[in-house]
Amino acid sequence: MSDSVVAANDRTSWLAGRSGAWTRIYVRQIAIADFAVAVVAATVAVGLRFGGNVSREYLAFSLALPLLWLIAVRITGGYERKFLGTGSDEFRKVINAGVSLTAALALSSYAVNSELSRLYLVISMPVVVGLDLIARFALRKNLHHHRRLGQCMSTVVAVGHEAAVAQLINELRRETHHGMQVVAACLAGDSSPTEVAGVPVVGDLDATASVVRNIGAGTVAVLSCPEIDGIKLRALAWELEKTGTDLCVAPALIDVAGPRTTIRPTAGLTLLHVDHPQLSGPGQAVKDLFDRSVAALSLLAISPLLLAIAVAIRLSDNGPMLFTQTRVGKGGETFKIYKFRTMVVDAEARLAELRAKNESDGVLFKIRNDPRITGVGVWLRRWSLDELPQLFNVILGEMSLVGPRPALPSEAEQYADHVRRRLVVKPGLTGLWQVSGRSNLTWEESVRLDIRYVENWSFALDLQIMWKTLTVLIKGSGAY
Repeated sequence: MSDSVVAANDRTSWLAGRSGAWTRIYVRQIAIADFAVAVVAATVAVGLRFGGNVSREYLAFSLALPLLWLIAVRITGGYERKFLGTGSDEFRKVINAGVSLTAALALSSYAVNSELSRLYLVISMPVVVGLDLIARFALRKNLHHHRRLGQCMSTVVAVGHEAAVAQLINELRRETHHGMQVVAACLAGDSSPTEVAGVPVVGDLDATASVVRNIGAGTVAVLSCPEIDGIKLRALAWELEKTGTDLCVAPALIDVAGPRTTIRPTAGLTLLHVDHPQLSGPGQAVKDLFDRSVAALSLLAISPLLLAIAVAIRLSDNGPMLFTQTRVGKGGETFKIYKFRTMVVDAEARLAELRAKNESDGVLFKIRNDPRITGVGVWLRRWSLDELPQLFNVILGEMSLVGPRPALPSEAEQYADHVRRRLVVKPGLTGLWQVSGRSNLTWEESVRLDIRYVENWSFALDLQIMWKTLTVLIKGSGAY
């Protein structure tokens, strides 16, 4: 065994050894929560439907409901390891279990000619699903907390070219909630560095199986790599099957989400069919109607807050309350964006003298502790309250609630061809960039997130981003 393999083994043995342990513990916690919420749901249903006069039949059924719920969740895949802590996929399994169990109970009641109370069913099943979603959300947040501390992680061996491996390592370090930690790399090509992004290189492609056995890794991530053909990948899968190691394969398609892809077996080949992104049609019409309606209702609801902020800005230095600036919208069309003023009145004139202090690595201009920001502005920026007037831009149809970051004309002029893909949709008040690090992101990371959003838009994704935005705003992280 090489020194690098030994070093990687020493570094990860404790993680690999405890991987199965934390998984079993987490599944046990979920099962206990599932059982408990089913008991609560059955109790609530009996109490509301029958009061104190419950029959023996319904008492027995209520006692059996927690077990039936565990079985339903198990059948729909609610305890599968790959879905643990994933959020939407895990929640979808719970909802599917609720629908399936409701249908099964209704059909069974009809088949045996038993009069199962509809009110009992209407109360118990929504309650058990709702409580279970809340319980799993709480457990998932606790799991994410442990993962931020480097615990409850699945150890990963990354296989591919140096640049792709480095990108995966940095991405997983930034988004620890995925629960994957790259601990070793097997590289393709002629380069032979000793490490990539701080992770030891322990061999080439042919050494992958032996490295996994020596380290005891839980997952192998094979990145897009022409050196790994179908035969080599199949042989690797057979080797990993012996150790029960998970195999993840990243296709050459960049940032294309699962809903856009379907498997098509054709002429003995497994073809990946990729649907075009939803850039027009009924879905976008619904998005536009939803955006404008929510923006209008939000403005009405927060009008006292808007007035208080405007007065505070005015009293701070007697300057204008609003700041308008030209931004680039959908299709390259320009519009005036509205924001609460957070900088001194002559901020634009002082920009030139601060250019040398730019901390961004791309076309953006960002510096921490910008001297042009006012006292009130610091507070507004921390909680993103300066962005609230952009709700007027949403009502006017110039922006969306969710979308890519609205760019300055000077920034858009520097866009490479692939970056201009951001301009095929309306810019947004929030977006993937907002919930993934905000100003802490590099230029390349911001671009990649915006393009990923454009390529994989769905109404469900918008709702998910808006929900995550609330968490980011409460923490106030990455804002300056």
